[in-house]
Amino acid sequence: MANDLDQLIIDEGPETVAAFFAEPIMGAGGVITPPKTYFEKIQAVLKKHDVLFVADEVICGFCRTGNFWASETFNIEPDILVCAKALSSSYLPISGTMISDDIYQAIADASSKLGVFGHGYTYSGHPVAAAVALETLSIYEEEDILGHVRSVMGLYQERLNSFADHPLVGEVRGEGLIGATELVRDKSCKEAFAPTDNVGGTISNICLKHGLILRPVGGSMCFCPPLIITESEINALFDAYEVALNEGLDHLTKEGKAVA
Repeated sequence: MANDLDQLIIDEGPETVAAFFAEPIMGAGGVITPPKTYFEKIQAVLKKHDVLFVADEVICGFCRTGNFWASETFNIEPDILVCAKALSSSYLPISGTMISDDIYQAIADASSKLGVFGHGYTYSGHPVAAAVALETLSIYEEEDILGHVRSVMGLYQERLNSFADHPLVGEVRGEGLIGATELVRDKSCKEAFAPTDNVGGTISNICLKHGLILRPVGGSMCFCPPLIITESEINALFDAYEVALNEGLDHLTKEGKAVA
């Protein structure tokens, strides 16, 4: 993949490529975790061509992966990092963009030449949202949210990975307190369900019946619990999912959609 990116930049012309955007973990894609050396090789290509790296940490930032930033987890050194959601614990809409010193200085130098750098919007930097974000950041530190995540994420990943042997599960992916199980029609060959089978919706509805709210993304069931989840709640979560998944397997097998 890194070689493909290298060739694409060469074909397009490095001077035409300003930046490369990536989520350290692709959340809305179904919790797609990167291969171990992926970002190391990608960053080497970007540095070779002087292309900026923009890390999208809207979902995986703020302690979610066992470090404050997922970029730390995957040894990414972004030039720009964007965040939102957990910046205010989602109580109010606010997002943030962090930039390297080099980028800041380039903007500052250009602004002094051009006059005013018009980068704000009418509702940007709302004082109420900013106050909530500041209080949220204080709580992360005062209540050691990162320490708590690190203390429970081992159990979380252990329970999550226990579903690797389930007949409906073709793959388990995760890091810290985020994860997914990818559902398959036939485990022996990891044959995916047809989109028309709506398996994600079926399993999601069964989970809801057992008190568990899960988001299906394609054929994957995604888990992204509150950062303050306790060990007993982790066990309750996955106990409920096991019941729901077994019930779903029976239902799908009877309908001829799954191979038990």
